[in-house]
Formats: sequence, structure tokens, C-alpha cells
Amino acid sequence: MKDIDTIRAIRQLKQQKNAIILAHNYQRPEIQELADLVGDSLDLSRRAAATSAEMIVFCGVRFMAETAKILAPQKTVLLPNHNAGCPMADMVTADDVIAMKAAHPSATVVCYVNTPATVKAEADICVTSANAATIIERLQTDEILFFPDKNLAAWCQRFTTKKIIAWDGYCYVHSRFSAAEVAASQARFPDAVLLVHPECPADVVDLADEVLSTNKMVAFATASNAKQFLIATEEGIIHRLRRENPDKQFYAAGNAKSCFNMKKTTLQDIYLALLKGRTEINLDPTIMDRARHSLEEMVKFG
Repeated sequence: MKDIDTIRAIRQLKQQKNAIILAHNYQRPEIQELADLVGDSLDLSRRAAATSAEMIVFCGVRFMAETAKILAPQKTVLLPNHNAGCPMADMVTADDVIAMKAAHPSATVVCYVNTPATVKAEADICVTSANAATIIERLQTDEILFFPDKNLAAWCQRFTTKKIIAWDGYCYVHSRFSAAEVAASQARFPDAVLLVHPECPADVVDLADEVLSTNKMVAFATASNAKQFLIATEEGIIHRLRRENPDKQFYAAGNAKSCFNMKKTTLQDIYLALLKGRTEINLDPTIMDRARHSLEEMVKFG
């Protein structure tokens, strides 16, 4: 089936099944173009939950589809490619969190949204890359257990005197950015504003003009008077930035970094997901309730 025929079939099935298609900022360009909503994982889940759609097709990775199910348990949630996982999310398990809690009983457990539902269920509160530092500073505790990203934890540590004990997890994509290549890009584009994701290593973060989540990168670039930007995050977002800001120039900060898992989802996967209902996300109701509580706590503090 040619792409144009696949897209036509997807749109027909989407209408028949009252579905909404979500695409994370890191998805392939053709997936972003097809989607009803493009954004970061939690924002997409929240927005989809608020719609009248009965089915959510989440083009991203598994933890994102799980979050959509947690926030919209009455809806059918599909992950088009069942092999699309997140290596960082898989670096921590619920048992790991339980063991750390036992070793630090007075600490507050802070969990990045980039985690499985079972890990969220063990957390006191969830955070995003955009609100993590703010929420940690607002918590009424002096010791924080942070899962799973050590780089995001290090970024948060800059803004608080609380003791943050970080799990030794990381995003393999962001960790591939080096200070040397980013500095070389700055030398090549001296007028460009450098936007860096806080999952990057500390020496890369130190070079940034702004340290931002993916959605905040889009908002900043749109509002800025600058005409050139260097982007230190997964290369998929550059497509969205260019599409929404055609009068501005966007470049990868060094060699473009691609997430293998984010690029697994294809148009054919979406078509088959809608046609055959694959792969449906089903979670234990107790896990969903406990995970939802940690997300609700984030809303209270954030």
C-alpha cells in the first residue's frame, strides 16, 4: 500500500472508530503530519483524555501509552508498534524503588514521567522535565529519591539545597551529546540560540542559553525574536520547529541524535493498529490508581 493510500485508510478508520492519533515530538515527520496532536508525552495524554474520542492511538513509546491509559482508563489505548520501548524507563523497576525506599524511609520518592506505570505506582509524586526542579523545591522534605534519570536529577540539584539521591539511569540519546561537538556548533552558528534538554550531560547543559523540555523549546522558539537555533535533543523535534516557524532556522547541536525506538512506528503500524486493535494497553486497576495518584500529586504541586 502506498503512503497516500495508507493515510487515506487511516483517516477513514479513525473516523469510524472515533479515534485520536497522538504523536510525540520525536516521531517521524510523516507521523507528525498525520497526527491530530503533536507534543510531549504528558501533555498529549492530558489533552487526549479531555476529548470525546473513544480510542487513543499513541505514536510514541510504551510508557507514554501507559500514561494515556492511566489518565483515561475508560478509553481504548493503542501502541501501534509493540516493540517501541524506552531504554531509560526500563532502567528502573518497581522492586528497585521499593528497595531504595526501605534504605531511605524518610525520603520523598520523585518519579520522572518517563517510567513504567509500575514504577509510578511506587512514587510519592511524578514530575516532568519542565516542572521537576520547581516541584522538588516545593516538597516539604529534605531528602529526595529521584528515578530514573541522573542527568535530570543533576539539573534539579542546581536549584535546591535538598539532598537528591539519583538512580543511575539516563537517556542514551541525550547522553550522546558532547560538550565539544555542541561548542563546535556554537562556533559555526555564533548567532544561534542554544536550546538544551535537561536530560543532557551537565557539561552540555552548561553551554545552553536555555534548558527546556521539548514543548517549552517549541514555545520559546516561537516567541523569540532570534532567527537561528541550535537544538540539543532528539532530532525529531526539528521537523516540528521548522514547520511551525518557517521564517526561522533550526540546526542540530552537532550530529543529529535519533532515538531508535521513537522511529519504529510507521504509517503501516498505525493502519494495522486501527484495523486490528493492536497493541492495546491494559494495566492492573490497582497499579493504575496508585500511578494516577502520583500524577495528581504533581498537578497539586506544579
